[in-house]
Amino acid sequence: MNKLIRLGIFFILMGTTVFSFAQEIPDPKIYDALEWRLVGPHRGGRSDGATGVKGSDHTYYFASTGGGVWKTVDSGNTWKPVSDGFFGGSVGAVAVSESDTSVVYAGGGEKTVRGNVSFGYGVWKSKDAGETWERAGLDKSRFISRMRIHPDNPDVVYAAVMGDIFKPDETRGVFKTTDGGETWEKVLYSTDVAGAVDLVMDPQNPDVLFATTWDIKRTPYSLESGGPGSKMFKTTDGGETWEDLTEKEGFPEGTLGIMGVTVSPVNSDRVYAIIENENGGVFVSKDGGESWEKTNDDRNLRQRAWYYTRIFADSQDEETVYVLNVSYHKSTDGGKTFKSANAPHGDHHDLWIAPDDNQRMIIADDGGAQISTDGGKNWSSLMNQPTSQFYRVTTDNSFPYRIYGAQQDNSTVRIRHRTDGRSITENDWEPTAGGESGWIAPDPLNNEIVYGGSYGGYLTRENHTTGTSRSVNVYPNNPMGHGAEDMKYRFQWNFPIFFSPHNPKLLYTTSNQFHRSTNGGQSWEVFSPDLTRNDKSKLGPSGGPITKDNTSVEYYATIFTAAESPVKEGVLWAGSDDGLVHVTKDNGVTWTNVTPADMPEWLQINSIEASPFDPAEAYFAATGYKSGIYEPFLYTTKDYGETWTKITSGIDAEHFTRVIRADPVKRGILYAGTETAMYYSKDDGKNWHSLQLNLPIVPITDLAIKENNLIAATQGRSFWIIDDLTVLHQAEPGMESSELKLFKPQDSYRIDGTKRKSETAGTNRPGGVLVYYYINEEPEDELKIEFFDANDQPLKAYSTKGIDGDTLKVKKGSNEFNWNLRVEDAEDFEGMIMWSGSLRGPKVVPGTYKVKITKDGVAQEESFKVLPDPRYESSQADLEAQYEFLMSVRDKLTETHRVIKLIRQYRSEMDSLETKPANLDMIKAEMDEIEKTLYQTQNQSRQDPLNFPIRLNNKLAHLNVVVGNGDWKPTDQSYEVKDELTEKIDVELARFKELEQKQISQIFNIEEMRTKIDIKK
Repeated sequence: MNKLIRLGIFFILMGTTVFSFAQEIPDPKIYDALEWRLVGPHRGGRSDGATGVKGSDHTYYFASTGGGVWKTVDSGNTWKPVSDGFFGGSVGAVAVSESDTSVVYAGGGEKTVRGNVSFGYGVWKSKDAGETWERAGLDKSRFISRMRIHPDNPDVVYAAVMGDIFKPDETRGVFKTTDGGETWEKVLYSTDVAGAVDLVMDPQNPDVLFATTWDIKRTPYSLESGGPGSKMFKTTDGGETWEDLTEKEGFPEGTLGIMGVTVSPVNSDRVYAIIENENGGVFVSKDGGESWEKTNDDRNLRQRAWYYTRIFADSQDEETVYVLNVSYHKSTDGGKTFKSANAPHGDHHDLWIAPDDNQRMIIADDGGAQISTDGGKNWSSLMNQPTSQFYRVTTDNSFPYRIYGAQQDNSTVRIRHRTDGRSITENDWEPTAGGESGWIAPDPLNNEIVYGGSYGGYLTRENHTTGTSRSVNVYPNNPMGHGAEDMKYRFQWNFPIFFSPHNPKLLYTTSNQFHRSTNGGQSWEVFSPDLTRNDKSKLGPSGGPITKDNTSVEYYATIFTAAESPVKEGVLWAGSDDGLVHVTKDNGVTWTNVTPADMPEWLQINSIEASPFDPAEAYFAATGYKSGIYEPFLYTTKDYGETWTKITSGIDAEHFTRVIRADPVKRGILYAGTETAMYYSKDDGKNWHSLQLNLPIVPITDLAIKENNLIAATQGRSFWIIDDLTVLHQAEPGMESSELKLFKPQDSYRIDGTKRKSETAGTNRPGGVLVYYYINEEPEDELKIEFFDANDQPLKAYSTKGIDGDTLKVKKGSNEFNWNLRVEDAEDFEGMIMWSGSLRGPKVVPGTYKVKITKDGVAQEESFKVLPDPRYESSQADLEAQYEFLMSVRDKLTETHRVIKLIRQYRSEMDSLETKPANLDMIKAEMDEIEKTLYQTQNQSRQDPLNFPIRLNNKLAHLNVVVGNGDWKPTDQSYEVKDELTEKIDVELARFKELEQKQISQIFNIEEMRTKIDIKK
């Protein structure tokens, strides 16, 4: 299905209106050959739901937080995102029907409600094992943590709905459908702040279900787990009636929090629970929930309860039970004692055990999902799931430049945005400074030195050259376990760190105040007052009445985003997470509160963009979703914040905004990342339009622009990039009616690399130049693409009619074409086998070139530059010498191979002669000798050259490999060997020419023979 059609379906299914393009905006079909390219890394991010398929040993699904639904059919060797094109974002539950395994249900919204939690988009249903999906109700449920399907009827489904965790909400509890999601009935409800969090169906009786409700609320400044709405219930009539089990004998008294429950498939009377309570722990009932006994209160099983609290009965043994936490814990004595273990990643959230084989299981954790076939002794890899959650993105000035970000639940990372190879693999990225939650700032003077943050005000300086790391915290007072009210400086989980664009030695960071250092963090200067509301009522400890959880995620009244004007030194902007915007025009001597008056009071200022054109101009994106406000907030000022204009026209009413960036080349073009979609504006924010293209539906947390590339950090799908923004720069209204529109290519580096999409590695940018063009109809006769040098000399051509067996493929609409900057290859011949020999044409040298596209007689051309690869110290003269050398090798190889083809043609014709001349055997013998001198004719397989010594053409072609390795002037030895080989080849070519003229011409029409194999003198 076309990606734009799918996007339109998404917006319609969301119950929103697909926006119409204003007249001044170009039709997107003229540039939709642009694609978002998945850079990676392929390292799993958080998953909180997983399931296998009964009867299938190799098929599994997992629910990604931010990244949609994923499926494997090869036991986790590879994974595919099956929800793309239909829905995305966070998914909290996924379930497969046992009676019809082609029926799959997914419930949006993650149960792991940490600081970067994202909601989902209701229930989705697939009838073809994930190939396609359709809406299945509960559109505004926000968070669904469990789905249970009747074992005999895939239309009967139960959903545990947590509801809107940010505000009171009636859409909470257990819901049931009997018509496959057409309609839903709320069958269990606790309170408007307590939703259903766990739900288990008795495998022996589908009318018996256990459910737990959870009193939970997340605000911008706290997480509150526990309250009167937290309860456990049981139904024996399919949800018609429910019994409250929290009053039963042995159930813990006092305030309850989150609870997990499971029933043994072997014995329906055996029920296990893990309960958050002052006297909580593992509880067991041996009478179906009528009475309870605490068997274990080890805090390793119930620490940080809100994030874990899941329990699972083994499918074969009623005494075996699992509890998930940082580690997963297994008991074989009915929950009395546990043995701890870990899958490849810690922080475990869900577990599925095959009903008929308790050795086969899938676990969901903070590294995605992994599969075991031996009861947890071994697990599949997490390094094949590009579901990383990134908070921010920045780049450095290395070549190719690297992308930096902090991956939630893992390390920071820096990754090449392109390589010389076929894809972007683990070899192209590495951990860097900081931790899972922070900003990162590469040193502008030395990109091997990197500064990175993490929670607790942690700030490190990493030297990649020496492998050393240094802590340079502004104030190294460990805050763990304390509320924000105890802190001298309040550092948020995701506090800013960045270098001044004017002084490469000036490093900034922020708490509730601004700090700067010019000596690499050896000392820090505070140069602002508190730039927050500093509301003491919002600075207390987090976690709720039972289990405190103070990691600085909920530290509030902090400077959450900041920037310095790239135009004027000393103009700094600050945005707080409690809704204030400040600016200083005098390098921090004075600060002015310039918060827009019409903005809701407690919004989080999520990103600030100082204009690249005017120091008085700035933009910011704000969010209020943790207060239950989902609308977008984007503002701009042209007068240092004295006045602000809200600029959200065209953005969906529930696509709350996370980031805004200004194009540094084309004034007026803006980019905005939201929770659900990507947008751009060509009129400075007056109107916004989709830039989703092929980007999956995923929260976009940050954007960066580098070398006319647009890089997106996502919360659940790693890093993505658009490789050529110049197409958007050039796109204008009315172009869609053009017979042909060729966009001017952006200047391109002389670098190798091929584009190969993979399920286990990032997609590379191909080497060479990317050419984008639009045609309103497919060509009636021919479309031809030609490349020329500055003197209009032809270099390479491609055609829909085919050139040398290479047929150009085009389509109506927007097209992308990649020229690898190489001229024509040397000619080959059928059956040729070489060892370390190449016929590849050389890359053109740096300079100005032209591309010309001709469609049915209508032609357009544009110029572009080829730039040198800055990794090489070679001069222009060096590269020209290399080009001339390789061209001479290419041309001599072509000449040689034409002779070999002629020899073979002559031999074939001679063998078919009815009347054979007297000297025929002598002619054939001499031709054989010439051919065998030029080429090893005994080669029939690729490794035959190890047995039959290579001949002159292979030796010369090897110079193409040696001298073509990198961008270097040929060595003196290379010239010497080339001259020696060329001289020997020329002897054989002259010998053949003489034989041809004096002997063969007496037998055949030489020109006619040459024409047969398309060889001209």
